[in-house]
Amino acid sequence: MKVLNRKRLVILLALCILGPSAAHARMDLVTLPSRDRVQITIYNSADLTLARDIRALTMKKGRNRLQFSWSGTLIDPTSLEMLPLSQAREIDVMSLEYPPKVSGLGIWNVDSGASGEVPFEITYFTSGISWKAYYLATLTPSENAVSLSGFVRVDNNSGEDYENAETRLVVGKINLLDRIAELARRKEPYGRPGPIGVGDVYGFPGAALEALPAEEMRAAKAMLAPSVRPKEIRKEGLSEYFLYTIEGTEDIENGWGKRLISFSADEIPVKNLYRYEEEEYGNRPVRFLSFVNDEDHGLGAEPIPGGLVKVFRNVDNGARLSYVGSRETRYIPKGGEVDLNMGPSELVSVTPVQMEYSTDNYVWREDRITGWDEHRTVQIDAANHQDIPVRIEVRRNFPSSSWELENTGQYGDHEKVDSDTVQYTMELPPHGKRSFTYSLTLHHGSRADR
Repeated sequence: MKVLNRKRLVILLALCILGPSAAHARMDLVTLPSRDRVQITIYNSADLTLARDIRALTMKKGRNRLQFSWSGTLIDPTSLEMLPLSQAREIDVMSLEYPPKVSGLGIWNVDSGASGEVPFEITYFTSGISWKAYYLATLTPSENAVSLSGFVRVDNNSGEDYENAETRLVVGKINLLDRIAELARRKEPYGRPGPIGVGDVYGFPGAALEALPAEEMRAAKAMLAPSVRPKEIRKEGLSEYFLYTIEGTEDIENGWGKRLISFSADEIPVKNLYRYEEEEYGNRPVRFLSFVNDEDHGLGAEPIPGGLVKVFRNVDNGARLSYVGSRETRYIPKGGEVDLNMGPSELVSVTPVQMEYSTDNYVWREDRITGWDEHRTVQIDAANHQDIPVRIEVRRNFPSSSWELENTGQYGDHEKVDSDTVQYTMELPPHGKRSFTYSLTLHHGSRADR
């Protein structure tokens, strides 16, 4: 019998042809043809994939025994089910047996009142297949708008190949009655595949790609490059989650990853803001990019799955790109705000300098101080070293909720954020500076109660 190494999932049909006595019974094993089709539904909130495998099986009247092997895969054997898709009244799937002392093997007992080809659907849960979202964002030279492209990448480390698979991705959380991944990863008799590394370039195993000669590497990249028309991903809202269905079918081979485009939007209005708060971010301003997942921003048709966002900026009227940074974003529902922390900035600075300090108005009680006033005068210098104007928020936190404040200079807008925090918001012109001074009186102890 020819062994098909590429197919890990093997189904054998055991046809019991009974002779005059049990002693003369014999069993013929027939290797079934490949799948007619398969559908996989991958959940990104858990290590869980639902597979629906459809094959045409040749039935004989009477008892049929169907041998199913999942050795070397992460299939959960307790989730296996098999149903006839036609002639259901004449076919009874009676039981699934797990032979003792045999790992990765089950035998279905099927009683058939019909003979010939019958389509069956085999369903099961597996782990080791995952998908993740990531995004490429390109700022305009003025940094007031961004072009955003979303992608999904499917990685298969389940031990099983899925050729011509209809692939569906679930966005959102689900409730599990059992931890499928733990079931599937149990030791004998269920088995597990060995470690498999998946590269990050073009979905090609990294070590293999690097080992190719230059010409073969170029050919591999050309072969793996996206087609002229990217496949569409249909998105449907189902209860509390979204279902993404990838157009057509995909080969999701074990040990490989595949990238597909999810959406693309141009000229999304974006807020480009710098925030300075020593207690929160340290002594350097932190840059934030934000926009809303709604129709006004060219989005809002579906939630945005959490994933890595890489941000670039157009320079020289789009002739070149400069790398701004990358950050993970959380799951953004429809109407939710995307707020990307791009990290500390080298091109915008804020320098606070304490100019004066004193205390007075001491309150004594039984030879000890129970209250006093503290006076601080602080100068804030903010500078922009870029060719474009920027907006910056400077927050100052005080060690008391009882205080009085006077501002002088170019402090822009000023507001009280909470009982012990104020915020200054100002515009900095290209290569410009702003300076302001605040005089703060803090009341401590019994002085705060007045």
